[in-house]
Amino acid sequence: MDINFPLILLWLVVITGAIWLFDSLFLAHRRKQKRGEGRGQAAAEPVVVEYAKSFFPVLAIVFVLRSFLVEPFQIPSASMWPTLEVGDFILVNKYAYGLRLPVSRTKVVDIGEPQRGDVMVFFPPHMNDTYFIKRVIGLPGDKVRIENNVLYINGERAPQELIQALPPGDPEQEVLWEEIYGRRHLMAKHIPASPYSNYRGVVPEGHYLMIGDNRDNSLDGRAWGFVPERDVVGKAFAIWMHWDKLLSLPSFSRVGSIE
Repeated sequence: MDINFPLILLWLVVITGAIWLFDSLFLAHRRKQKRGEGRGQAAAEPVVVEYAKSFFPVLAIVFVLRSFLVEPFQIPSASMWPTLEVGDFILVNKYAYGLRLPVSRTKVVDIGEPQRGDVMVFFPPHMNDTYFIKRVIGLPGDKVRIENNVLYINGERAPQELIQALPPGDPEQEVLWEEIYGRRHLMAKHIPASPYSNYRGVVPEGHYLMIGDNRDNSLDGRAWGFVPERDVVGKAFAIWMHWDKLLSLPSFSRVGSIE
């Protein structure tokens, strides 16, 4: 089971803040009173209070930043290749689609809505405690059709432009540019195509169809359905580091915006 880091962070903020507040209201005054009455050496500040006062501001700042502004994530699978690679560290805009309360995910301020072609982090309907990242393909009400890995949205074909076939000479995979309503991004498909290469669906109101760029190697909305608006987390907008594995050195060659 995935660790609920937002909840843990919230509790750390609450506990350290409560310790600091309790000491300020009750214990600190008594220590000063003893010092003023000359009852020997003033009592030292308890270690737990020292730690709480040190950690609370840092935890509070981190909590606010990752809850309402920007949150970092690491890419764990190849479902978004070639746009994102395993080991990419990305930044997600938490307010692009509206401000939400941490833990409960309740939207409190409307700012914007997901658009076709956005790379979005969300909670899938079948695993409501696990972050997923895919591309927004269908908006509420869209009729989406995929035929042999060619995408059609509301009857309009998404143009594709071949970049390269891999491996050369005996290709098993193609890398292409795909354009969705004027926005271009990279995608990949297998040769021959998989069962995922064909799909039909109508996106319900208040939901989104999320599909990976690695079309034949992505467990996504074609398998588990549509993502409700309440489970949207934010918009992925940049790669800030790449780190393949623990014993390797981090790389910054892939730093840049996410298309």
